[in-house]
Amino acid sequence: MVPIIITIAILGYSAIILEAPLKINKTVSAIFTGAVCWLVYALMTPEDGHLLADRLVEHFGEIAGLLIFLLGAMTIVELIDLHKGFSVITHRIRTKSVLKLLWIIGLLAFFLSSMLDNLATTIIMVTLLHKLMPRSENRMVLAGIVVIAANAGGAFSPIGDITTTLLWIGGQVSAEGIIRNTFLPSLAVILIPLIIASIRMRGKAGLREQQSMDVVISEEKQRGSLRMLLSGVGALLMVPAITTVTGLPPFIGVLFGLALVALMSESIHFRKTDEEKRVYSVGAALSKVDVSAIFYFMGILLMVYVLEEVHVLRALAEWLQATLPNLDFMVIAIGLLSSVVDNGSLVAATQGMFPLAEFPMDHKLWEFIALCAGTGGSMLVIGSAAGIAVMEKEKITFMWYLKKISPLAVAGYLAGIAVYMLLYMLLH
Repeated sequence: MVPIIITIAILGYSAIILEAPLKINKTVSAIFTGAVCWLVYALMTPEDGHLLADRLVEHFGEIAGLLIFLLGAMTIVELIDLHKGFSVITHRIRTKSVLKLLWIIGLLAFFLSSMLDNLATTIIMVTLLHKLMPRSENRMVLAGIVVIAANAGGAFSPIGDITTTLLWIGGQVSAEGIIRNTFLPSLAVILIPLIIASIRMRGKAGLREQQSMDVVISEEKQRGSLRMLLSGVGALLMVPAITTVTGLPPFIGVLFGLALVALMSESIHFRKTDEEKRVYSVGAALSKVDVSAIFYFMGILLMVYVLEEVHVLRALAEWLQATLPNLDFMVIAIGLLSSVVDNGSLVAATQGMFPLAEFPMDHKLWEFIALCAGTGGSMLVIGSAAGIAVMEKEKITFMWYLKKISPLAVAGYLAGIAVYMLLYMLLH
């Protein structure tokens, strides 16, 4: 039975990796693989079916908590976007210096992605670049910097990236611990590329003509852009605090935040007709949410849990511990692998490999995994959702990114590891 399940898992994951040439959506491959693994396990195990079903329901309770959290957080982001809330930030970037623009874009993407997911941040920042300047080598480099910054910003925040969200909801890291111990290493991941890129980024940006601030402010007031931005960001930042104070799962906090943001939207458009209000409603925001991404993670986690049930992940963990000099090498390798393989599924696998009883909350292993898996995807353009988005929107080729951006990403990745190791030695 175990060899069959392993074979199905390998074939399914191969289909996910080879999504483009096979022309099979990775969400379909993930759901199919997860479901078939459980079917095979149920049909071939001698265990009582009711006991197995109870454990599946228990696993799915954890999965559902993550999916509801993702759905709520994505809906808040889309509600802000419907009201053009992010334009409050982007409309105020008016420098003509390429060097200044490099640092503004890099640091803004870094901090924005700690509150939003890295994909949403990348789309916002690339859209901004398109409005600011015509297509050029400089704009492509800035878009590449956005990928590095967005992935780095998500690595230190419990709500900024699927890797840290998985670890936070799974109980491997606390919100306070992950921010305190990985903020400076994550910052190093973007600062080093910015410093290196500054050497060659000179001259004027060749900005497009922009609207006057009077027109911008007038439009923002009509849509309630500023109020929606503040309420949405506030709601997202409130989630870790609610979880820490109450001990309730994060999805309760995000649902509470979503309700507050929706009420803010209702108050802004109170005097409008139902037809006008529908454009800014939760329903309209939900229609823009990438639901396929949510189902993808459901399939991946179902597959991971069945591998955990048959003790494959535990055996793999024991083999790695016996083979490698120490776990740090494994985590660094996970970061390198995340430039090719989805980092969310890698982190989900490690959660099944290393039990909390042996590696408790805020253990070095989990924090280091969050850092490496979260930032390693920047080394190749195909290594993260942010990179894929830039590849599509900016028409960046794999080889161009490898030549121009990958060296910057590698330098940042190594700098982040070095800073984390140094801080760990100083504090422990």
